[in-house]
Amino acid sequence: MKWHHPPIIKTYEALGAVADGRVEIDGNKARVLSSSRDKYYDVAYDLEKRAIMANDNGSYWKGYLGYPSIAFLLGAGVLAYYPKAGELLKGIAWKDINQRFKNDFDKTLEHIMSSKTEAERSFLAGTVKVIDEEIKKLDIGLLGKKTMPPEGY
Repeated sequence: MKWHHPPIIKTYEALGAVADGRVEIDGNKARVLSSSRDKYYDVAYDLEKRAIMANDNGSYWKGYLGYPSIAFLLGAGVLAYYPKAGELLKGIAWKDINQRFKNDFDKTLEHIMSSKTEAERSFLAGTVKVIDEEIKKLDIGLLGKKTMPPEGY
């Protein structure tokens, strides 16, 4: 079984998580601190099986590759990480902004990008497109059974 392709905003969010230092990798596992810094998501990866599992809401409820998994793949070097892009997305309170826009990811991304220059928006869009294509090529599967997301904000 394969993960559904993630909404593009999840790659932006993952870049920010890596830049924020919220991804703690230990071998083929990681703990990813939420943007609210109120909970951790657990990630496990198996390179040989090309499979990953994380207990974030998007992965559990929607079946797409969530931002904690993408952040792990970026931090572990499976996907190319672009530090400049991460820096542009550092310190963003994703959860708060998503809540404000009732999880309308297009509006959230529009709000975040409105604070960037045209050159920054263009750079980020191009970088995220490259990473998104890498994600498609990975064709990554589920590693074991889904686990419930942690409680908290």
